[in-house]
Amino acid sequence: MNETTLPVLAKTWADEAFFYHLYPLGVCGAPWTNPEGPPVSRLRRLLDWIEPAARIGANAVLFGPLWESATHGYDTQNYRMLDRRLGTNEDLKEILAAWKARGFRVVFDGVFNHCGREFPPFVDLRNRGSDSPYRDWFAGVDFGKPSPFGDPFSYEGWNGHFNLVKFNLSHPGVRAHLFDAVRSWIDDYDLDGLRLDAADVIDKDFLRELSRVCRERKPGFWLMGEVIHGDYSAWAPGAGLDAVTNYELYKGLWSSHNDGNYFEVAWTLNRQFGPEGLYRGQMYYTFGDNHDVNRLASTLTEGAYLYPHTLLTMTVPGIPSVYYGTEAGLEGSKAPGTDAPLRPSLEPGALESLPHGSLRDLWKKLSVLRSQISTLRTGDYRQATLASRQFSFWRLPRDGGPALLVAVNSATDKAVIEVDVLEAVWVDLLNGDRLEAHHGKLQVELWPCWGRMLVPEGTRR
Repeated sequence: MNETTLPVLAKTWADEAFFYHLYPLGVCGAPWTNPEGPPVSRLRRLLDWIEPAARIGANAVLFGPLWESATHGYDTQNYRMLDRRLGTNEDLKEILAAWKARGFRVVFDGVFNHCGREFPPFVDLRNRGSDSPYRDWFAGVDFGKPSPFGDPFSYEGWNGHFNLVKFNLSHPGVRAHLFDAVRSWIDDYDLDGLRLDAADVIDKDFLRELSRVCRERKPGFWLMGEVIHGDYSAWAPGAGLDAVTNYELYKGLWSSHNDGNYFEVAWTLNRQFGPEGLYRGQMYYTFGDNHDVNRLASTLTEGAYLYPHTLLTMTVPGIPSVYYGTEAGLEGSKAPGTDAPLRPSLEPGALESLPHGSLRDLWKKLSVLRSQISTLRTGDYRQATLASRQFSFWRLPRDGGPALLVAVNSATDKAVIEVDVLEAVWVDLLNGDRLEAHHGKLQVELWPCWGRMLVPEGTRR
């Protein structure tokens, strides 16, 4: 198990994090469209989610978009005012203070690639046309043809969605407006980090400047980019970010279970984090689902797969996360023209009656082990054994922690794998068993849709 060790990378607080992800407009039951009228303090419902998040061991919270918008939150109208469907800025301060008091780090969703059509500078452009001082704030403005909304000019929308007006992020006025907003979030809410929406289409120079602004304001500020395809290292660390959303691993995790093909996720892990991996030592964001993709319990073809999937999520290299309700098997699939089923209104008490409410106990146990064993957080990765429905790998210490063997079985029957080991006696931290090796071979029995976490007996954590 001896390998060349990479230099130790600079650590961030997120290296120790386990994220709980909430989509406030959904979970709080806000109406789809933003009505005229006074604020309604729905955000206070998030106070009820502190205990459920703490129950499974999460210590960081990611809030989806919070700022005033017309619909789903990603069409921002005002970067300084809490969406009136959720309440007031004072409500937000109170809720965040409560999460902070329980030891949670707080991360906001930052939407800087585009804004909504009711963003005041864009409204000025619509009203004044070429005379607007904001005509250069937005990408692709062309007064030679109308927009799909009937404006006397065209412009660029995110991914062809013209209700999401793309910024010209090279413009000094745009940068000043957005950077000043971020500084205010850090100052007013003691913010610890940002998830950057659509980071994969944002100018990297803007991201580097944003990184500088944030860390000047608050040393240790954490930045994660939403990146789906491409070389992740071009953003983290290439564009000054700390992490990206690991969509490649996301896909491998669910489809390996559905297809009875652990070779897929093993290939991904080797490619990313193995001895010659492209991202060895990086801490990217590991997730099973989120507000943009079908709920994991609806994606997996068998509910029992949630258990080995959870075990892998919490033990492979990266920063683990769970989307509200997924820790108990909440289902939800996209419907024609809407993502609302992925972002439901939900009371914490409903978790008790979900099909896999006991899954929360596994999340909790794994989070405790991850907090106790440094190798699980920052150790190197090496594949041990591989079959279609059985998979095991090593997490190898960088800082004196124990070597740890993780094994999973996605089959509906028991299975036995054989692993080459050096130590004679091993302890299963997940199940409490004690296993003995013979002649350097360890026979590991695996229960259906379950796994093991093994360390040498007598290992200090």
